[in-house]
Amino acid sequence: MQQEIHERKPNRFYKWIKIILIVYCLSGIGVYYLQEKILFHRTVIQPETAVQFPIPFKEVTFAVDKDTRLHLVQFTPRDSVRKGVVLYFHGNMDNVTRYAPFAENVTKNGYEIWMMDYPGYGKSTGTISEELLYEEALQVYKMARVNYAPDSIIIYGRSIGSGVAAQLASVRDCKRLILETPYYSVTSLFQRWLWMYPVNQMVHYRFPNYTYFSKITAPITVFHGTDDEVIPYSNAARLEEVMKKEDEFITIDGGRHNDLINFKEMKTKLDSVLN
Repeated sequence: MQQEIHERKPNRFYKWIKIILIVYCLSGIGVYYLQEKILFHRTVIQPETAVQFPIPFKEVTFAVDKDTRLHLVQFTPRDSVRKGVVLYFHGNMDNVTRYAPFAENVTKNGYEIWMMDYPGYGKSTGTISEELLYEEALQVYKMARVNYAPDSIIIYGRSIGSGVAAQLASVRDCKRLILETPYYSVTSLFQRWLWMYPVNQMVHYRFPNYTYFSKITAPITVFHGTDDEVIPYSNAARLEEVMKKEDEFITIDGGRHNDLINFKEMKTKLDSVLN
């Protein structure tokens, strides 16, 4: 009887080890193949569907390659004055319609603001990739350069879009780079939650903001909230290590991921930058 009990214990132990290993492997495979669904939450708009916004705007659609068409919404000030343009790269949710309410914070200060939808978002088509996002951002910048000099172009990135914006500012001149709720890198975010996996070998999207900062000559302004539930404040704060002396890291005490524009500190600073 005693021998039977001793035999059961090792069998039970090995059984649990096997279960843990299976769960570990399946979870790792899931993260590897599903990370695009984890990072990008798209809402499609049919090309023929009309979109409406309370401020003046124009829709522009153009081909990036044979499989990709980029949809861009250009919001303009109500009067004819144009100080410049803000190229806005939005977060990972829905499409431009989710971020459009922010536009008036820019247009009231005399700037146009152009918001592009990433591949598969809104009316944009194509297969999303980090390289394609960089290429699309560059195409939008080149379009802006037709009418505006670099010292009239502000590049703005929010959340996942901070990586797109920072990369663009690292290869093209601009008046300023503004980042709202950015991250040190997407890899570092995965490492925070998936420390038990070889994350560097698993992630397809890296967006290494920290490497781009060293190549950016324009002033940088960063906004981040202490209560951000999506991108931890501690992760974004690491960017201060690679910021220039004249750059600004503005901490919004109590700010969360989606409400920074409701805080006076951000509104005041944004108006100051645009004026």
